[in-house]
Amino acid sequence: MDDAPNNEHFTLTPIGHVVSDYPDKFGIPRQPGLAPAANARLVLTAPYNDPLAVRGLADFSHLWLSFIFHHSPERWSPLVRPPRLGGNKKVGVFASRSTHRPNRLGLSLVKLVGIDTQHGVTLQLQGCDLVSGTPVVDIKPYLPWAEAHPNAQAGFAPETPSLMAVTFHPAALASLAQRQDSATLLALIEQVLSQDPRPAYKQKDSDSDRLYGLRLRDVDVKFCPRQNGEATTLEVMAIEPYAE
Repeated sequence: MDDAPNNEHFTLTPIGHVVSDYPDKFGIPRQPGLAPAANARLVLTAPYNDPLAVRGLADFSHLWLSFIFHHSPERWSPLVRPPRLGGNKKVGVFASRSTHRPNRLGLSLVKLVGIDTQHGVTLQLQGCDLVSGTPVVDIKPYLPWAEAHPNAQAGFAPETPSLMAVTFHPAALASLAQRQDSATLLALIEQVLSQDPRPAYKQKDSDSDRLYGLRLRDVDVKFCPRQNGEATTLEVMAIEPYAE
């Protein structure tokens, strides 16, 4: 006999929100940890910002964040097109990490680099893959002895995706040189673009006249594909202050 309740609903209340290097969702790596230079803060809100709630958390190096894909529509489909499969082949939504899913729940593994309890609670994070403003509903410490399974089967994504070469136009490097965060911003741009953030159906396009743009921190990054023999590279053409 099935004892599952019928038509039962649950309410999730965010415990805080993320402030990250990703003002927009375009360009965010599709998995956590792929851009280690990406910094973020998780700002807890009352009543969850009691320092007692994070006592002992600093003893862990990595955390699981349960969050809401708040930019995704509430509608969902049983079949999705993972970018890893070129955006053409469909798989079941529960066999994917699609953002378009029932309840819009996500799970991200991030590195904890600090905890500030001077005014409430703020967690300093690295390797985050969450757009700024993402509501977080839970935090749990990562336990490598229980949760790391290097020999596990990974379906259609068995290996780390190959990386693209990224180059910088002299004008882009000149813009970077004027910033105090030039070293970390350069690393972030390289790590994000090496994942090839273009739509899957555009990733075979080497049209050098096509200019793409994404936002990182407070800048617009303009880049275009370049054909280098049989390989395609992405060249950063300009790094400009973001204008609302």
